Amino acid sequence: MKQVFLYDTTLRDGSQGEGISFSVNDKLNITKKLDRLGIDYIEGGWPGSNPKDLEYFEKVKDLGLKNAKVSAFGSTRRAGLKAEDDPNLNALLEAGVQVAAIFGKTWDLHVQEALKVPLEENLAMIEDSIGFLTERGIEVIYDAEHFFDGYKANPEYALQTLLAAQKAGAKWLTLCDTNGGSLPHEIVDIIQKITPYLTVPLGIHCHNDGDLAVANSIAAVQSGAVLMQGTINGLGERCGNANLCSVIPNLQLKLGLKCLEENQLKLLTEVSHYVSEIANVVQPNNQPFVGQSAFAHKGGIHVSAVLKNPKTYEHMSPEWVGNKRRVLVSELSGASNLEYKARELGLEFLNDKAKMKQIVQEIKKLEYEGYQFEGAEASLELLLRRAMNEYLPGFHLESFKVLVEKRGAQEIVSEAMIKLRVGDKIVHTAAEGDGPVNALDNALRKALGEFYPVIGEMHLTDYKVRVLDGKDATAAKVRVLIESKDATSTWNTIGVSTNIIEASWHALLDSMDYAIIRKLSEDCQKKQEMAAGEN
Repeated sequence: MKQVFLYDTTLRDGSQGEGISFSVNDKLNITKKLDRLGIDYIEGGWPGSNPKDLEYFEKVKDLGLKNAKVSAFGSTRRAGLKAEDDPNLNALLEAGVQVAAIFGKTWDLHVQEALKVPLEENLAMIEDSIGFLTERGIEVIYDAEHFFDGYKANPEYALQTLLAAQKAGAKWLTLCDTNGGSLPHEIVDIIQKITPYLTVPLGIHCHNDGDLAVANSIAAVQSGAVLMQGTINGLGERCGNANLCSVIPNLQLKLGLKCLEENQLKLLTEVSHYVSEIANVVQPNNQPFVGQSAFAHKGGIHVSAVLKNPKTYEHMSPEWVGNKRRVLVSELSGASNLEYKARELGLEFLNDKAKMKQIVQEIKKLEYEGYQFEGAEASLELLLRRAMNEYLPGFHLESFKVLVEKRGAQEIVSEAMIKLRVGDKIVHTAAEGDGPVNALDNALRKALGEFYPVIGEMHLTDYKVRVLDGKDATAAKVRVLIESKDATSTWNTIGVSTNIIEASWHALLDSMDYAIIRKLSEDCQKKQEMAAGEN
């Protein structure tokens, strides 16, 4: 049985974050992911504010959600209007939802300075609005905006606003730390003081302006709140909202308070990465629980201990939230890192200490030159395969030439000519591109596509260049990182040189070589499985 209910406001509050904009289809797709995760309430938007949200509420009815109720967001009636005449409240009804979250003013400062109405009128606005919706069968979640700041300023009036919402029939009273400036001990103290006066269950809605939204949310639950509001990855206005990807595992795995089924909790990392992708936001690698580096180990001593017992350097099993353990190989690595990485990649690691030492020294030498394999694991796998004699390159470079030409006011034209040997055949071809790297990429694809169709299934998704030593100006060494992707996987490769074209070339070669080798390995494995099945 659930002990904490989850209210996700990614689609509404999260979309108010700088640079975040969801299309209607984006919102519908995220809704399906959140429903599969097991979220109880999904706040779809504010139907009275824009046509996009109206369209969302119309289309979401056809999704057939299994776990979540869709909630519409709105405000209390306007001053001087009857609830039945208020356009925002009527828009909530027209949205056709079962649940509505409406916010009202709790802080007397806002009532007097922003609304410019008497304190008594604000109480009437809260009571009228909630009563109007509940009488029409809507489950109302009352968001007490600025509650904690309001309580600190005028505790008696802040409590009166909650009592007005409770009297009108609100099912939940959500306490909002709207400015995100409260501390955990303040959250606890205030909730303990108001609880004796309330019969309606409490919710919590925290913003992260003090970097305490997760801590404040957990403190609120420990003090009695049972409805947790937040967003996936902490998206939201200013510094964001409470991050459900951190709140949920802390509540369930640390405090033993059930929020999700075990199989749903394992979807958390997938949902987190999906929302980042849809929002077009680079997810921090070091994001707790769901980040790529959340269970990554780099130091040789750490890795040696983790190989013996993961609990030595992990506070929980990454699989519980759908993440995975990663071991990084760098200049800080020891033999344990290489052994783990070889196992992870399915490579046969010879029990040869001299060989291991040789590989470690090679990696340290390359990292001294500017390579960084922890961000380019595909290049690392190729390096290990070469060292273990398990690497058969799919092609060999004979030569390449890149021309960049500009004539007068015309645009710059780039052309790459390339000569490759594939098996016993020589391929000589050329291609144009938007720049020299794009031209090389196009030429490689043109040359290899006939022999390796997998090249046509992959594409470059990111290209980064970093100057390693700025004091050398345009003669400085550069590091190029390329991210590639196909229908099922993403991989990263690296190249380093004082010549940006050469650095890019090495990263491109590794990217395509990796795609070819992986495809050949998959085909070989399928043949072995088929042969085993026949036997």
